[in-house]
Amino acid sequence: MMAKITVMLVDDHAVVRAGHRMLLSQYDNIAVMAETARGEEACQIFVTVRPDIVVMDLNLPGIGGLAAIRRICGRDPHARILAFSVHDEPLYVTRALEAGCKGYVTKSSAPEILVEAIIKVAHGATYIDPDIASRMVVQPAAGNGSPAILTTLTAREFDIFHLLVNGSTTREIAEELCLGYKTVANYVTLIKSKLGVNTAAEMTRLAYQYGILKS
Repeated sequence: MMAKITVMLVDDHAVVRAGHRMLLSQYDNIAVMAETARGEEACQIFVTVRPDIVVMDLNLPGIGGLAAIRRICGRDPHARILAFSVHDEPLYVTRALEAGCKGYVTKSSAPEILVEAIIKVAHGATYIDPDIASRMVVQPAAGNGSPAILTTLTAREFDIFHLLVNGSTTREIAEELCLGYKTVANYVTLIKSKLGVNTAAEMTRLAYQYGILKS
């Protein structure tokens, strides 16, 4: 009999983690062995329990999901991390893969997609949500591939950029990411400098240009 695939769940919503546990408990070959709501704790727990798969949300308080992926993969290049996110933009997938994750599934996907992704990534494959994968094949022809200007942003800067262009205020971002208001304000200034823009409207136009926002 094959050993069970051990899973660690990382999501700041307890209801989401409970749903994952309930779903995965239906499969004899998968076992949830750990869970946490924060990226920092995920890095610490990973070293202790060494799960086969980490199912990682990207929108986390503290260091954030992309940064947590980088830290875990920095400690263990063979770590198998599956990003499980509300974001379905191909650029977000690219950033997650660059950080070191081996798969990407959106939270709007059918439950069996998540299970399929866990099994395939556990066996060494890379798995991208089929809907996103089809768009990633088409996108380079329309937009010169991954926009280099956005790759200058760090994981946390990219998180804040995404929230800004989706209409969140600096104070709302600070609350959502559990950061100080001044810290987020400094991030916003740095993001504008890196992108060569001065206003929120210019950032939004950039987001539309590269498919982060849909018209």
